[in-house]
Amino acid sequence: MKSAYLDAVGLIERLHRHFLDVVKSDLDRLNIRDINNVQALILYNVGSEEVTVGELTLRGYYLGSNVSYNLKKLIEHDYVNQARSPHDRRSVRVRLTPKGHDLHRRLDQTFQTQAVELEKTIMTADKLRVSAEALRQLERFWNGTLAKGSQVLTTAA
Repeated sequence: MKSAYLDAVGLIERLHRHFLDVVKSDLDRLNIRDINNVQALILYNVGSEEVTVGELTLRGYYLGSNVSYNLKKLIEHDYVNQARSPHDRRSVRVRLTPKGHDLHRRLDQTFQTQAVELEKTIMTADKLRVSAEALRQLERFWNGTLAKGSQVLTTAA
């Protein structure tokens, strides 16, 4: 079990890095040079909604990146607008600009093309759903481990 567990963890890390490389390649193909792949994924996760920085952090895994820094870059390059919440001045909400919506649409088309191409391989939507459920179970396990804190380490010692 330990070997399978560590193999899965390593694969998750590699897959995420590969996906970031694919997004970077897509940005290059679209001639987008003013933001990076992580920033593009943040933009994609904002989508048509208005969200807080905290909501974005919970939605995506940005490889240890600082979401606030990346949002600042998206704002500087006119992909995202930010505004303080009228009800809670501590809360900042972000939404896409027209330029951001355009890139979101282009990325969405790219992801759709990739999904169609993937479907032509031996990968099926059902296999992806089963894999995603296994990953959600692993995520729940890790969340439970974090909730227990160091209790897991002390009982194992």
